[in-house]
Amino acid sequence: MTVLHGVDFFPSAQASVAIEPRLPQSAFPEHHHDFFEIVIVERGTGTHVFNGLPYTLSGGSVCFVRDHDRHLYEHTENLFLTNVLYRAPDAFCFLSGVEKLLPAEKDSVYPSHWRVNQRVLHQVKEIIERFVGMDNESDPHTVANREILFMQLLVLLRQAGLAEKTDEPEGRLNHLIAWLEEHFAEEVCWEYLADNFTLSLRTLHRQLKQQTGLTPQRYLNRLRLIRARHLLRHGEESVTDIAFQCGFGDSNHFSTLFKREFGCSPRAVRQGLERHGP
Repeated sequence: MTVLHGVDFFPSAQASVAIEPRLPQSAFPEHHHDFFEIVIVERGTGTHVFNGLPYTLSGGSVCFVRDHDRHLYEHTENLFLTNVLYRAPDAFCFLSGVEKLLPAEKDSVYPSHWRVNQRVLHQVKEIIERFVGMDNESDPHTVANREILFMQLLVLLRQAGLAEKTDEPEGRLNHLIAWLEEHFAEEVCWEYLADNFTLSLRTLHRQLKQQTGLTPQRYLNRLRLIRARHLLRHGEESVTDIAFQCGFGDSNHFSTLFKREFGCSPRAVRQGLERHGP
């Protein structure tokens, strides 16, 4: 497994924060690093396999990665993201108590992924632009200013994750996307979902396409296919059983969509013969 080292990313030994834009982020093999990072997705889509579990990334996705977490990117499509690197929660020069603002593991569950709306994403981009515009000097004033910006970013992301406004269409859409992540295998009626999340069907289609680059049905199919591929790689159920388990009523239709999405058949994945790449 690839190990990334902070010495290759931080501008100096005194620097506690570094910015690494990936515009775009291509497929990248499984790795971990000796530093922590916050992944902020601006647009596009991709699969983020995090500690062995697949997550779908799209515009507004945020992921917190610890130094021991294993992750990789695959099946990326125009995935633009920025990595905000920091050495460790207790490795800042002028900040303390940072761990109180980070996701906390509870009962062996680490809430690593969440979403922010476009308003917050715009504010995040402004803070990152200020980071990029600063010198990489190692004097105390520059180091302190970069740590202050990091704290502003962390507070912004934390508040956005805890208090998503459901009285705004985008906030309701983010809740709908989170619902799809959990219930993708169920039969989905878009008219019912739009009504249930107080969105017009037209708004649902337009905003989901804006955030993910995909139509609602294709986005749902991708969620199902990504989970199916994970089960094919790591489970023992038959291809037919996995198709039904992931929400497909017909295994032949499932195989057709799977090959169109990933460029190989479900049986090839089961046999370890898939082609790896974007």
